[in-house]
Amino acid sequence: MNRTIELEQQNVVQAYARPPFVLEDGEGVWLQDSSGKQYLDMVSGIAVNALGYGDPEIADTLRDHASKPFHYSNLYHSEPMARLAARLVDATPFADRVHFQNSGSESNEAAFKFARKWARTHYGEGKTNIVAFSGAFHGRTMGALAATPRPKYQEPFKPLMPGVRFAEFNNLESAAEAIDDSVCAVILEPVQGEGGIYPASNEFMVAVRELTRKHNALMVLDEVQCGVGRTGAFWAYEPYGILPDVLCAAKPLAAGLPIGAVLVTERVADVIHPGDHGTTFAGGPLVTSIADVVVRRVSDSDFLTHVQETGAYLKERLQEINSPHIQGVRGRGLMLGVQLDIPVLPLVQAGYEHGILLLNAGSDVLRLIPPLIVTKAEVDLAVDRIATLLIQVE
Repeated sequence: MNRTIELEQQNVVQAYARPPFVLEDGEGVWLQDSSGKQYLDMVSGIAVNALGYGDPEIADTLRDHASKPFHYSNLYHSEPMARLAARLVDATPFADRVHFQNSGSESNEAAFKFARKWARTHYGEGKTNIVAFSGAFHGRTMGALAATPRPKYQEPFKPLMPGVRFAEFNNLESAAEAIDDSVCAVILEPVQGEGGIYPASNEFMVAVRELTRKHNALMVLDEVQCGVGRTGAFWAYEPYGILPDVLCAAKPLAAGLPIGAVLVTERVADVIHPGDHGTTFAGGPLVTSIADVVVRRVSDSDFLTHVQETGAYLKERLQEINSPHIQGVRGRGLMLGVQLDIPVLPLVQAGYEHGILLLNAGSDVLRLIPPLIVTKAEVDLAVDRIATLLIQVE
């Protein structure tokens, strides 16, 4: 047995079922294990590594900060944090301010806290309910987990945070039944990731925005996975023509370093005062310097055009695969799901032998979320390998 794997199995809590190889290096959209084997990465660290591996500008930024402090804490001002905040606000039409976190779950937790204080400040006690939707995944901390309707994830850890109710995703009637004057926030993903790569319909997004306004609730968008260029727009909500009150981001923001962000309007920010919320590590100078590079690069119109064109090409090539197991392809940009009539896990496992990293979204959806720098030639190679795998698993 590989010594690294042996050490992991002896000393790490076994919360993951990892494959039997050790990743050591990477360049572009390729990763390499300790034996030298190359893998075409269609996972990007679960939609994290937007700029791939070994990016020269990221490497230069890391070197620039190698001899500087990595951490001051939020007790003090830091130029990289202030610069990133300004860049994010400039890139986000509805937002006036940002609060930094360390992860997507933390960002959603902060959004829930902000929403409840906002409602209490403006409408008094009792307006505390949060509405989420079927198929959602908002995280594994206790509040975020309460808004993630998966018995498999929830049952071992109950009781969870109270005050969360659910409606059916993309169902206007169900949303209207769930959203009333007792609700302080409605949270949804413009494109559900873990739930199977399901985009919200335009009609649904507009209707939810109208319902939140009617009942004086905040519209919170979870763009932890679908945001920061993943769908071909910088934010996934942009094509819907609506403006939310709160947006939560994380995964790709800092090229693999842990960061989260909650973008809010001024009317939400106004109710948050010193001492209301805090975090020791978030917004540190190293991670925000890296995130500043990512946001500048990904928000560029030429970069987003590349994502749109490459994503459309990937979708087209997937639809051309001649396999009876493919029931459809859905998604936007470089966030695509291939609906299968067979379990995905054997396909993922077989992919290791064929030098491709794949991911599921549920039991029967193959999720493709490669680095945003993937080329059409690499798309061709990925599709050819997937086609081979589909024949192999029959």
